[in-house]
Amino acid sequence: MAKPPSGEALKQARKVLDLEIEGLRQVRRGLGPSFPRAIGLMRACAEARGKIVVSGIGKSGLVGHKIAATLSSTGAPAVVLDATDALHGDLGIINEGDVALLLSNSGETEELLRILPALRRIGARVVSILGRAGSTLGRHSDAVLSARVAREACPHNLAPTASTTAMLALGDALAMALLQARGFRREDFARYHPAGALGQALLLKARDLIRPFERRAVAGPKTTVSEGLALMAKARSGCVVVRGRGDRLAGIFTHGDFARHYARNRDIGGVSLGRVMTRRPITIRDDALAAEAVRLLRKHQIDDLVVVDARRRIVGLIDSQDLPRLRLV
Repeated sequence: MAKPPSGEALKQARKVLDLEIEGLRQVRRGLGPSFPRAIGLMRACAEARGKIVVSGIGKSGLVGHKIAATLSSTGAPAVVLDATDALHGDLGIINEGDVALLLSNSGETEELLRILPALRRIGARVVSILGRAGSTLGRHSDAVLSARVAREACPHNLAPTASTTAMLALGDALAMALLQARGFRREDFARYHPAGALGQALLLKARDLIRPFERRAVAGPKTTVSEGLALMAKARSGCVVVRGRGDRLAGIFTHGDFARHYARNRDIGGVSLGRVMTRRPITIRDDALAAEAVRLLRKHQIDDLVVVDARRRIVGLIDSQDLPRLRLV
């Protein structure tokens, strides 16, 4: 098969995206009272410690896997039910009060229609995402969300493309609206993502990121620059933290400070740190979130961040070089 010219491929790609964008616009225009009704059912289910059971066939079923994963990751327990296996025992996964989220473009998918009576007997509520709201599935649902699009992005208007994108987007809309309705916070999100960078940044505190004692360079204001540089080299640190009375932070002296001062004074080695240090460096409280430490390092484009307590006593130092090891960048 001959390869299409690159210009034609780009033209086709843009056409597909245009069709899918227009499909999403159509779905957005079609949103109505059924959406908050669906959110109400799902919220009641989640708050009663029930679960959302997602089911579909073919491409709709694949979209259902993603929707279930998004719901679960945002605090609304969700599982995927294989509609084909449901009538052979897998319906046991559903309890009274659960919500069945059914996905079908036609609304006449045989496997889903066959489990509808069982869902009603069990006492589950039914929310459907359908291409045809007036279909059999639509008529037997407690809430129906329309995923109807004018046409598929497929040149032959056959392969599920724009319609599955619409289903996926509606699933995201449900998950995000449900998240907001339940007051789901960033910290809650981190609880379900403890292994990821976001989870680490939201669960850890600044005090958890400080360097070990032997890798901190700390000195008094009367320490000379040469002595400070030796301490930095020994600790493999980019700065020396200057400690004042009562262990309070007096300032900080970095390699960058040394380079700037050395350009003006080649004899800076004998000068005391108190004369050349930065007296008001960027700091962070020890009980602040790690995410805030990452934000400050990026915002101010600095490599070192001094951690202090409520009385501005030195607690430690966060070095940006340590963040990859901590999986925070």
